[in-house]
Amino acid sequence: MPELLSLFPLQSNNQLNSKTTDRLFGIFEQIHDHIYANDGLSSQQVFSEILKILFIKIFDEKNNKEIRFFISNHEYDDTIDGHKNTVFTKRIFDLSMQAFSYFSDVFKKNEEIELKTSSLAYAISKLQNINLSDSSRDVKGVAFQKFVHSTQRAERGQFFTPEQIIRLCVQIIKPNKNEKVLDPTCGSGGFLSEAMKYVYSHSLKSASEKERKEYVKNYLFGVEINSMVAKMAKMRMLLEGDGFSNIINADSLSNWENLDEEFNKVIGALNQYENYFDIILTNPPFGSQGKITNKSILQRYDLAYKWVEDERKSTTLLNGQVPDILFIERCLDFLKEGGRLAIVLPNGDLENSSLKYLRNYIKNIADILAIVDLPSDTFIPFGTGVKTSILFLQKKGKDNLAKNKVFFGKVNRLGYDGNKNATAIYKKDGNGKNLKDENSELIVDEDISSLVKSYDVFMENNFIENDNAFVIDQSQITDRFDLDFYRPSSSLLGDKLKNMGAKSLGDLVEIIKEKSKKLKEKNLIVQYVELADINTDYLEISNATSIAVHELPSRASYEIKEGDIITAVAGNSIGSKKHMSALVSEKYSEAICTNGFRILRPINIDPYYLLYYLKSDLFLQQVNRFRTGAAIPSISDSDLQKILIPLLSKENQDKIAHNIKESIKLRNKARELLENTGALLKDILS
Repeated sequence: MPELLSLFPLQSNNQLNSKTTDRLFGIFEQIHDHIYANDGLSSQQVFSEILKILFIKIFDEKNNKEIRFFISNHEYDDTIDGHKNTVFTKRIFDLSMQAFSYFSDVFKKNEEIELKTSSLAYAISKLQNINLSDSSRDVKGVAFQKFVHSTQRAERGQFFTPEQIIRLCVQIIKPNKNEKVLDPTCGSGGFLSEAMKYVYSHSLKSASEKERKEYVKNYLFGVEINSMVAKMAKMRMLLEGDGFSNIINADSLSNWENLDEEFNKVIGALNQYENYFDIILTNPPFGSQGKITNKSILQRYDLAYKWVEDERKSTTLLNGQVPDILFIERCLDFLKEGGRLAIVLPNGDLENSSLKYLRNYIKNIADILAIVDLPSDTFIPFGTGVKTSILFLQKKGKDNLAKNKVFFGKVNRLGYDGNKNATAIYKKDGNGKNLKDENSELIVDEDISSLVKSYDVFMENNFIENDNAFVIDQSQITDRFDLDFYRPSSSLLGDKLKNMGAKSLGDLVEIIKEKSKKLKEKNLIVQYVELADINTDYLEISNATSIAVHELPSRASYEIKEGDIITAVAGNSIGSKKHMSALVSEKYSEAICTNGFRILRPINIDPYYLLYYLKSDLFLQQVNRFRTGAAIPSISDSDLQKILIPLLSKENQDKIAHNIKESIKLRNKARELLENTGALLKDILS
């Protein structure tokens, strides 16, 4: 039997050696590619078989003085010639049965390796001279995670959270050696691994190997609904922590009795896991995951019922609820009083007006410590383009760690590109040349580390705010949790406008949103105005479609009149320079418009002054503050009415109104001249 070599030795300086990491990653990929090419298995099946082989190897290293995970040259020759080598196959079969029995919570009873003998021999030949048990945790952990991402991303992107975001969560939560940590949707184990590394480098920095193993065994917990992904997480924790902690294959949203039973199988002691954990770090399913519709699950959650006036739970059960909302409630249930939660959520949970009840529920149970807004391309390499934020909470019952303040932070640079490969981005000098640090390593272009420093300074009561990192009092948090709503620049703008004597839009116009009676006349031909029919440069309707009422889209809603002003309340353009607003001319009077507009009928303001204001930065900044939704941004009617409009002196309003009227006259004159010229040319040619 060849002697095992520790090709990836433990490193006292805790620095990754990229060459050894790439070498081990390369070995994993060579094994994957060989099996995929020779065994007729899917990529998922190949990955499953490689996991089995890795578990067998680690079992052998840890439990057998005489290593049996090897293949000698003559055994290998016999195998590739097509002759079944009974000595080799029996040795590996017996070893696998022992390993699968040892890892009984990972493998089913009677589990076997489903590979050709030649492929099994190839895999063992590639791994047999490497001692995984004595290799650097960082090297083998990073290599395995790179392998997981490279082989699983296409089919299982929803299970992965970018390492940069994981690190951000852990560095703000700051777990210590005496705190029980849970990830109820642990995926491939990223949060648990990072929490372990943080504790190792801080509160267990001088601890013995035994103490570190005890920490992993007693303080790290994970739940994963997918059995394959649970195996990934266990393998990752074996490689990085020399123990796969308490990771169970279960549904975190199931009843407490089921969860207690599953945890009991792993740690051998019955516990009630409600109100049990000090820390939860998680990225629950969201995006295109669909809703939970199982009534036996829904009825266990307050947030699966309709709420009256956003404050009182009714007795009416919803037909379905998105999993991220149910996970918020389940995470708060899991936490002890004073426990801390970092949870990645779609921005809609923090801002959509239909979810005020959710945010009221959160505020009743927990204090907000921090909210970090993430770039829109954060999760594009991992399967979804949903805009997200991280919500940091502390369950009530203990002193507020942030002294009743809330930290807001915005990440602008992730350190990777929002493409399918998450290509690393590095800092460059003025000539476009990559910058390097004192160790001649490329410097990643990110601002996450500076944001964490800002949070640490905030916790030390010595904070200077800006638009990307600021603090407000807990009492100022209303029914919105999104960063843009609370930006200092937004507050300053509001104060400035109020000092100028600005009035709210709702006090100056009548907002029309009643369905047109024409919509009942199915065969009537009407003009229909869509968002795309607006010329944003000239604040006018440039086109309308003649169509029968019965052929109108469902969004066709309101009848517009000459002199009305229409402005967009939905669509990607709202709040931007392309925000769509227009004066209704005689030509389009009595047309029907989409419900993506609201009709403004001026009462106490000059319509032409208002029309121009709807194009100004002052208006657009306020729309940006109030708008909600990432996929289709919108602004609610109640928020639209709150937009402030400065009432200049009558003389100045008249000047602005006069200029707008004149510009409309000139455009109409230009059209008339063009039409006349066309008619003249037609007459000449005829």
